[in-house]
Amino acid sequence: MRIHAAIRASKRSPLLQVVKSAAATIAAWMLAGWVVPGQLPVFAAIAALLVVQPSVNQSLSKALERSIGVIVGVVIAVALGLLLGSPSWIVLLAIVVAMLIAWAFRATPGTGNQVAISAMLVLALGSTPDYAIARIFETLIGVVIGIVVNALIVPPVLVAPARRDLGLLGSELASSLDRLADALPEPQTPARLHQLMLEARLLRPMKDAAEASIAAGEESLTLNPRRSTHREELVEMRALLERLTPIVTQTIGMTRAYFDHYDDSIGEEPAVTAIAEQLRRAGHDVRLAVQIADVSPEPEVLTSAIPALTAPLVIRPPSSTHWILIGSLMEDLRRIRAELVDEE
Repeated sequence: MRIHAAIRASKRSPLLQVVKSAAATIAAWMLAGWVVPGQLPVFAAIAALLVVQPSVNQSLSKALERSIGVIVGVVIAVALGLLLGSPSWIVLLAIVVAMLIAWAFRATPGTGNQVAISAMLVLALGSTPDYAIARIFETLIGVVIGIVVNALIVPPVLVAPARRDLGLLGSELASSLDRLADALPEPQTPARLHQLMLEARLLRPMKDAAEASIAAGEESLTLNPRRSTHREELVEMRALLERLTPIVTQTIGMTRAYFDHYDDSIGEEPAVTAIAEQLRRAGHDVRLAVQIADVSPEPEVLTSAIPALTAPLVIRPPSSTHWILIGSLMEDLRRIRAELVDEE
């Protein structure tokens, strides 16, 4: 494992996120120090810092994790302090007990770690009930401030990445259909066949990336005050992805069938030219669907607004040597057409 890969992210977090985290931490420190005087408000600052997440929904989840972890850890620390006094080894005992309790209740790793850390800090800094209650209250102040800051200061809406990835998927899917259409009537070298198959396989990770981006966008709108403005956009993107996903599968399947059953005489089949034309029409309609959904990564390249797929293709029976390939291409083409013209 490379050391820099373990400590450096592939891209920076938005600067706004850093500013929000800093603002929440400072506000929590100042407010908790005023409300609960006498101790440095470390718990409040840590809570605020951890709660400011990339989305408001994630902030709420982190707030629950932090709050429950602190409360349980403080209760463990106070109970052990009252029972066993304050020898130094009790800190180690508290950590072990906290970890076992978190394991018994199947707590998340974050919650389990928080229970152990809170128990350790309370015993190390002061195990009296008054101190423990003050630390719980201080943590709740930091949690609330973290949520408020993340919700009110430009709460993140991850619609743009979803639009970008879905647009790239649509563009590449249309290009894959065009490439297969160009290849069908012409003789192909083994290298070109492998390249065609490789390019088609790249559609699957692109589809997964679009799915992940849309899911992240949907998650970013949960509990987000700005959700009403963007919800409809993501609904349309999700619907478009559901239309494109089967076409991705069919396109890869058609390319695979062509790769597996290729011979130099395939282009002589009368049906092949007609299938190639239908594939170009399907590529046009994929671009049109992406353009209508306003997710095209190249909006300056306009596609004709008239759908190209019309009546289903009817062909003469192919020769006996190619009927498996022609039949496979026709069935996949039928399914692509059904998705693009909303047929079952």
